[in-house]
Amino acid sequence: MQQQSNINQIKSISQLVRVLGFPAPLHPLIALVDYNNVSIELFPKGQKVSLDFYKISFKPTFTGHIKYGQGYYDFEEGGLAFLKPKQIVFPPEDLESYEGIALYFHPDFIRNYPLGKTINQYGFFSYDVSEALFLSAKEKEIIANLFATIANELDNNIDSFSQDVLVSQVELLLNYSNRFYNRQFLTRKAVNHDIITSLDNLLDRYFEEENTLKNGLPSVKYVSTELQLSQRYLSDMLSTLTGLNTQQYIQNAIIEKAKEKLSTTNLSVSEIAYELGFEHSQSFSKLFKAKTNLSPLEFRQSFN
Repeated sequence: MQQQSNINQIKSISQLVRVLGFPAPLHPLIALVDYNNVSIELFPKGQKVSLDFYKISFKPTFTGHIKYGQGYYDFEEGGLAFLKPKQIVFPPEDLESYEGIALYFHPDFIRNYPLGKTINQYGFFSYDVSEALFLSAKEKEIIANLFATIANELDNNIDSFSQDVLVSQVELLLNYSNRFYNRQFLTRKAVNHDIITSLDNLLDRYFEEENTLKNGLPSVKYVSTELQLSQRYLSDMLSTLTGLNTQQYIQNAIIEKAKEKLSTTNLSVSEIAYELGFEHSQSFSKLFKAKTNLSPLEFRQSFN
């Protein structure tokens, strides 16, 4: 492992497998690791690791947590974790954390396939670690069968079809994960609606405390940070529950605040635009017209 700034960088699948004490993989760009067979002594406590490839961890019965970045991945229910290349991993400190299976594959493995271009569309690779995919018993069975199919293919002798088959199986795994994440957004409505309520309160405070005068319009990065969620998770969750991504949700809140000011104050359109955080009133008027099919003045006149 190459060490830079106290971070151990693992650049290849072969290097990883060697570090874990396993024989060289049959395919140098993809490997499946059973962590029940990995010794915890292989990783010094607190050592940070950066992988140059994708990782999908499946822990069907695991109880515990693993630290990634600033947060901990809670696996009390078991489930799936996704890491994209260059993310920092803190190996677990307790023996019980070494359970489950991990699929590793290098970007070069999928580069010449459609998946190489579409993998960034799977938002969960950009989720924070606290935003795990928790699986029902039936979903765990489906995922376990997919991992078993991949393991079986990796155990076969490599031929001219091996990579095509493996890439299609990885893509199937990702598509099922997409479906299950959508289910999670819907079945955890109570928790997610609490997040939406917190977002509404956050935006209300932002306008009431006139943060717009100091910081401009509320950004996706700002609200995600305040809610302690990744930008991609928040946007995907909102899209599932409201049909709007985070930027669109913020814009709707801005328009509602603008309607309030247009209908209850004598402020000019330029003054309202300034109070809401727009640098140019034309930008405000353009957004308002796009959202309401009325100009700000036409909306105000409708109340007279």
